[in-house]
Amino acid sequence: MEKKKGRHAGYFARRRKDIQAVLSRDPAARSGLEVVLCYPGYRAVRSHRLAHWLWRRRWYLPARWISQRTARRTGIEIHPGAQVGEGLFIDHGSGVVIGETAVLGRNVTLYQGVTLGGTGKETGKRHPTLEDNVVVGAGAKVLGPFTVGENAKVGAGAIVLKEVPPNSTVVGNPGRVVRRDGEAAGIDLDQIHLPDPVKERFDELGRRIQRLEDCLRRLQAGEKCEDCEQRGAESCPKKHGGGETPITL
Repeated sequence: MEKKKGRHAGYFARRRKDIQAVLSRDPAARSGLEVVLCYPGYRAVRSHRLAHWLWRRRWYLPARWISQRTARRTGIEIHPGAQVGEGLFIDHGSGVVIGETAVLGRNVTLYQGVTLGGTGKETGKRHPTLEDNVVVGAGAKVLGPFTVGENAKVGAGAIVLKEVPPNSTVVGNPGRVVRRDGEAAGIDLDQIHLPDPVKERFDELGRRIQRLEDCLRRLQAGEKCEDCEQRGAESCPKKHGGGETPITL
């Protein structure tokens, strides 16, 4: 009897945590009842917990049936073999796919269109591991048997093909680490204020071209590099890799 009571207590505790995950991360959620009745992400997570329970006991066909039935109803496909920690929040959720050997830590957040998939026909571990507090933006694809570190954030539309360090931000295709804080920041749901490495590179090239044009204008005016007032300053091309050879016309 005590063991049965313990199981029931654990079930309701996990259910409360799943509801709280939605309430704490979605400002549109107004009550636990609304979450239970109206949120497909919550329904998909709850169905997965049952399917995973069956999968672990080798009842593979019923587990897959529950998984596919849930996918048809919610648009969210979670393989029953995937290991999902407490506090998973799938926002909107349409098009989310989580593969068989994926492992999700606590308080992971996934937005619509996310894929946690493999890259081929390998057997064994072939899907990613997401550690605690990871946020994956809308439409992002995380493909392969590597780890996305704790508190990491994957920008919307990114395609991540290799390991992501903890406390970092990844954007682009292929995904590149563009920010590494070096300290834990909890769950960061900001999907707007992310670095743009391509824009930053173009801005730097624009500044470089402007410095070279200024230098050429001074040379055309008869100035020598040795007499230039900008020599050694931030605007000097030599300071930014121009070398020791003066520019000549």
